[in-house]
Amino acid sequence: MATNKRIYIVDDHPLMRKGLAMTIDKEIGYDVCGQAESAEQALAEIVKLNPDAAVVDISLPGMNGIELIKNVLHQKPNLKILVVSRHDEELYAERALRAGAKGYLMKLEAAEILITALRQIINGGIYLSEKIGAKMIMKMTSGNAAKSDNPLDLLSDRELEVFELTGKGLSTREIGEKLHISIKTVESHRANIKDKLQVETANDLMRHAVRWVEGTSQ
Repeated sequence: MATNKRIYIVDDHPLMRKGLAMTIDKEIGYDVCGQAESAEQALAEIVKLNPDAAVVDISLPGMNGIELIKNVLHQKPNLKILVVSRHDEELYAERALRAGAKGYLMKLEAAEILITALRQIINGGIYLSEKIGAKMIMKMTSGNAAKSDNPLDLLSDRELEVFELTGKGLSTREIGEKLHISIKTVESHRANIKDKLQVETANDLMRHAVRWVEGTSQ
């Protein structure tokens, strides 16, 4: 008799975790072996529980989903990770795959496609929407990749993290403490962000970041 595939869920919204768990548990051959609301909790439990796959959100308190993916795969390189997030797929899917995830799914699609996506990555495949999959293939096969319409694509993973935390209202010191980097490094990241986004002042950067965070949390 085949052993059920064990899935771990990481999301800071209890209702979302409950919905994902119900979808997975009612599927024959799949069991939810654990859940976490933070990356730090997930990292400790995944190492102990050794699941076959993890469903991970991008926005988490403390360490975000991208950093969690990098850290957990350092300890569990065979773990299959599916990102399920409300964040813009065009901005985050490639970053998630670069970090080591095997799939990216928007939360609006999760109920219908979750099991299909999990089955695909557990069997060794990659899961992306047709739109993003085609875009990434074009980017990889084109000699000169098309320039992105989204200026946030210019930001590194760390710069995007600083930008997001800025939009959530954290001070320079608070961002440094959360990311375990110095105030000087945070200021350097912010200077790079302003340059890449062509934003002149700190207040302009704050307004831009707040608008973006509010838009992605709707």
